[in-house]
Amino acid sequence: MYTKNNCIVLSKLKYKDYDLIVKCYTQERGVVSYILRGILRSKKSQTKTVYFQSLSQLQIEENYRPNNSLQSIREIKPTYIYKTLHTNIYKSAIVLFLSEILSNVLKEEEKNEDLFNYLEASLQYLDAEDSFSNFHLLFLLKLTRYLGFQPDYPKKESQYFNLQSGTFQTYNNSIYTISGQNLTLLKSLLGINFEDLITIRINAKQRQDFLNMLLYYFELHLGDFKKPKSLQVLNDVFH
Repeated sequence: MYTKNNCIVLSKLKYKDYDLIVKCYTQERGVVSYILRGILRSKKSQTKTVYFQSLSQLQIEENYRPNNSLQSIREIKPTYIYKTLHTNIYKSAIVLFLSEILSNVLKEEEKNEDLFNYLEASLQYLDAEDSFSNFHLLFLLKLTRYLGFQPDYPKKESQYFNLQSGTFQTYNNSIYTISGQNLTLLKSLLGINFEDLITIRINAKQRQDFLNMLLYYFELHLGDFKKPKSLQVLNDVFH
C-alpha cells in the first residue's frame, strides 16, 4: 500500500551501476533509506536526481515495508523549492556541512515531528535570509535540544561552562570547562531565535573557534560522532 510522507534529504549514494540509495529524515518515521532503481540508467531518468540534493524538502509516495532496510518510492514532488540554498556558494557550504552532520547524528527510525518541523522551518529561514554567516552555529546549538544534551540555562555569575556535563559553573574544576570568548558567545546564542542572529558580531576566527568547541561538545555526548569532512570547506568559504 502506497502512503505519502514528507521528508528532508540527508545523503545519497550511488549503488551498483544505475541505482541510488537516498537517506532521508521523514515526518512520519524518522530516518528511512530508499532505493531508486535504474534512476541513473538514462538522461531522462537522471533528471529526477535533482530532487535529491542535500537537505531538499520533498513529499514522496512510498511503499513502506517495516522489515525492509531499503524502501521504495513511487512518486516524488518538492514541498518547498529553495531559491538560494543550492546556488549561493556560501549557503551551499553550510548545506554540505549540515547535511553531513545530520546524516551522522540522526539515527532514530521513529516519528519526531518537533524535530522534523525544526529542520524544515530553519532551512527555509536560511534559504530566505541574506545575513547568515552564524546560522550554522545556532542551528547546531538548537539541535542539541532534540538530541538530548541541550546546555542548561546560564546564570549571570557563571564564569565557566562544562562541556561534559552541559552545565554552567562558577568555578573551574575540569579539563572540559570553557570560558572567555566562547563562553560569552554561548550565553549570547542560548535562547535567541534565528531572527536575532543579526545582533551577533564575531570575526572568522571567533566563529571557527566556537564551531570547533560545538563539535567537541557533540563528540563528548555522542559516542560515535565523527568530525565532518566538509568542515574544511566551510572554514575556507567563511575565512
